[in-house]
Amino acid sequence: MAIAGQCSSCYYTSPTLQFQLHRRHGHLPQQPQATRRARWPRLQVAAAAGGGSIKAATDAEFFQPSDTRPIMLFDGVCNLCNGGVRFVREHDPNRSIRYVPLQSESGRKLLQRSGRSPDDISSVVLVEKDRSFIKSEAVLRIMEYLNLPFPQLAIFLNFFPLFLRDFMYDNVANNRYAMFGRSETEACEIL
Repeated sequence: MAIAGQCSSCYYTSPTLQFQLHRRHGHLPQQPQATRRARWPRLQVAAAAGGGSIKAATDAEFFQPSDTRPIMLFDGVCNLCNGGVRFVREHDPNRSIRYVPLQSESGRKLLQRSGRSPDDISSVVLVEKDRSFIKSEAVLRIMEYLNLPFPQLAIFLNFFPLFLRDFMYDNVANNRYAMFGRSETEACEIL
């Protein structure tokens, strides 16, 4: 027997699944299509994401009117990540990207500003003034700032589905210390 306002298929399921089924069966209002399908969510100040000792960064703290360049957050002890930063610097003659290690205080604040845990070092993050990109989306967005042929390569790689790109990214990221090792220092030497 179903409760009033519920359909019979929603009655015997968990609360989370009930919510999804209610939405599917029309018992809850639908979100607008643009909100549901947004691939690049707006930045949020995530006060409760992780430890309470880190305050989330504000726009004024990292993005002044004179310098709105995006910030690349990277794992400062990962040899692959440090090599990636060197590569980006060599192919970015306009210096259109800034670099901050994830382990730094600034990196932790920017992670929290991006809606991630301040201790999460699992992904490269590109923080722009109004958006944040992670995993393969961050890599492709960074490629757009580099010299030729990297912006064109990013356009080509965008034809692959996001789940496939992130699957490949996660496989490399989860094994990066085993494949490339760890740096002896706490941060990349180019900073």
